[in-house]
Amino acid sequence: MPGQRQVFFLTILLLFWKSDSEAIRYSMPEEKESGYLVANVAKDLGLRVEELATRGAQIHYRGNKELLQMDAETGNLFLKEKLDREALCGATEPCVLHFQIILENPVQFFQTELQLTDINDHSPEFSDTEMLLTIPENAQPGTVFPLKAAHDSDIGSNAVQNYTVNPNIHFHVVTLSRSDGRKYPELVLDRALDREEQPELTLTLTALDGGSPPRSGTTEVHIEVVDINDNAPQFIQSLYEVQVPENSPLNALVVMVSATDLDAGIYGNVAYSLFQGDGLSQPFVIDKITGEIRLTKELDFEVSHHYTIEIAATDGGGLSGKCTVVIQVLDVNDNAPELAIRKLTVPVPENSAETVVAVFSVSDSDSGDNGRIVCSIQNNIPFLLKPTFENYYTLVTEGPLDRESRAEYNITITVWDLGTPRLTTQHTITVQVADINDNAPAFTQTSYTLFVQENNSPALHIGTISATDSDSGSNAHITYSLLPPHDSQLALASLVSINSDNGQLFALRAMDYEMLQAFELHVDATDGGSPALSSQALVRVVVLDDNDNSPFVLYPMQNASAPCTELLPRAAEPGYLITKVVAVDRDSGQNAWLSFQLLKATEPGLFSVWAHNGEVRTTRLLSERDAPKHKLLLLVKDNGDPPRSASVTLHVLVVDGFSQPYLPLPEVARDSTQDDYDVLTLYLVVALASVSSLFLLSVLLFVGVRLCRRARAASLGDYSVPEGHFPSHLVDVSRAGTLSQSYQYEVCLNGGTGTNEFNFLKPLFPILPTQAAAEERENAVVRNSVEFY
Repeated sequence: MPGQRQVFFLTILLLFWKSDSEAIRYSMPEEKESGYLVANVAKDLGLRVEELATRGAQIHYRGNKELLQMDAETGNLFLKEKLDREALCGATEPCVLHFQIILENPVQFFQTELQLTDINDHSPEFSDTEMLLTIPENAQPGTVFPLKAAHDSDIGSNAVQNYTVNPNIHFHVVTLSRSDGRKYPELVLDRALDREEQPELTLTLTALDGGSPPRSGTTEVHIEVVDINDNAPQFIQSLYEVQVPENSPLNALVVMVSATDLDAGIYGNVAYSLFQGDGLSQPFVIDKITGEIRLTKELDFEVSHHYTIEIAATDGGGLSGKCTVVIQVLDVNDNAPELAIRKLTVPVPENSAETVVAVFSVSDSDSGDNGRIVCSIQNNIPFLLKPTFENYYTLVTEGPLDRESRAEYNITITVWDLGTPRLTTQHTITVQVADINDNAPAFTQTSYTLFVQENNSPALHIGTISATDSDSGSNAHITYSLLPPHDSQLALASLVSINSDNGQLFALRAMDYEMLQAFELHVDATDGGSPALSSQALVRVVVLDDNDNSPFVLYPMQNASAPCTELLPRAAEPGYLITKVVAVDRDSGQNAWLSFQLLKATEPGLFSVWAHNGEVRTTRLLSERDAPKHKLLLLVKDNGDPPRSASVTLHVLVVDGFSQPYLPLPEVARDSTQDDYDVLTLYLVVALASVSSLFLLSVLLFVGVRLCRRARAASLGDYSVPEGHFPSHLVDVSRAGTLSQSYQYEVCLNGGTGTNEFNFLKPLFPILPTQAAAEERENAVVRNSVEFY
């Protein structure tokens, strides 16, 4: 068979594991009852009794017939059932049963034989209960008449040994032997017969075997005395030898015998009959007229290789002749090979070297090439067939197996004979590969990046780390754990935890992006094997920013004791940069993208703020009607979702070419809530210190020049300006742009939390009664024109 590993049963192969090639032989009589003690195997094999159990001793008999059983605790070998030698071996002598004792760990074979000795358990039997002889009255004393032999299933001395006939005056019996040792009787005439005196006789023929005590069988012999017949029939051949294939059909012609008789009339008419055969029933029949021998039953070479029958030709006068027909049965290939298998190791560990998986025997009942057997398995598997005894094989692994590559093998053992046509038998066994822990867990990724939004809820599932193991069972059960961090300052145990069964990671507390933007950890995956194998993966946890911080205004400072007032020259061109609002946001990304917006202003059309940089500029030229003081409310908003914002208030004082003194607003109470931000703005204050110093020097110079101008103007005017400890600004109010009588008022800019407006103080000089009503109206007009919202 092309492409397959073939092993031919051409020679008898000796046991290769056992140094002693001699088989262990036992002998016992047949027909012993079940449980009969045959021998002690442990003693005969030279093994300790406990070795039989620990090494897995088994008995294997060809054909898987369970004839014997072994007690592994004592080493005794018992009969499992009663053994009949005639049923097991027939006429074959000696009757030997072959079986093997197999030790599995390590593998060792012992060839063993059990010979069954015959006992006299069968009596001789005749094929017919009576025989008929016709003897002419002129037969001379000493004439021999053949008789049919008895059959005995026993062999040797227990078979038929002697024939006797009841005492009479005319005949006696002699016992003769054939070439195969079988005994047959012949009747000898002692005294002439007289038909007129005694026309017929009846004798009792007895067959005795050689047993102790002997057994016997009988048949009746009826003798008819006839008139004189001069010539007995004579066969053309005394011996016929023919060959018949065992698959010949029923009624097939085997051979045709022929005999002649020289007498005339009825004494010359010949009738054929089967005189004697080997057994009680023959698969043949003869035509009494033609002498054709035909089949009546199917032949089986495995049951009987040949048949020997005797044919009698009898004429009308009672005389007969005899010939022998030897029929040789030709074997045809009508029996497929038989395979008896016993699995030993199931399953096979994947790291084992050469391991015996199964032991099997093959046999074929045919002969010659029809009984020669070839055995093979398929090519694409890591297994081999190795011979042990005659027709015995072991199935072994070629080397270590890999369960991860293939966990199961279906091995088909094919045996076929060399007959024509070839007959084939197949048997498939399944070999499972047992897993060992030879594969470490493997992560689906070498590194993982997980994201968690800050301000998360505790016990939040942030991701899953997954690993697989190519092994099976407990060797593939993976347990996850966190390895200690390389950074000892990182309190990893308080940040995350992992589910040891499924690798799910959980955040233990709320994350703060402003405190921790990312951290790394190592996850260990360990299987349940022994020894355990493990692997690690790097996990980077990135904290995503949440818009949880509002913008913080660095300039102008909102927590100062007094608000900052920006100066705007009245002659400023459109687009004049008044100031720049500086703000920061502790968030990141778009949550820290700030935009500026002007919410309210004394003159909404006069000012604008650039949305992206916070620069406050004028949008047009100032006019005489524009108020000298302005209050702006700006909104600083981030780009988060939802957005957060902060407001900032700007105070703008319009001055004439920096000729008017800057009037600071009254001191406001310090907001205690802003103390937390002082530390954050310290770096900006230091940076602006130098700029502030230069600015203050410029203001002082400006105030000094302004005071000098006022001093000169006061020396020329009619009224004197009262002195005070705070800077003041005098407003001249009249119905027509000038007062009929000049009054001086002192004003200051209120920077408190209430509505910012100019407060007009009482006049420094007495007011005439006639002027009171007019003055009140003028004060209202001026108040409305310069009032801040």
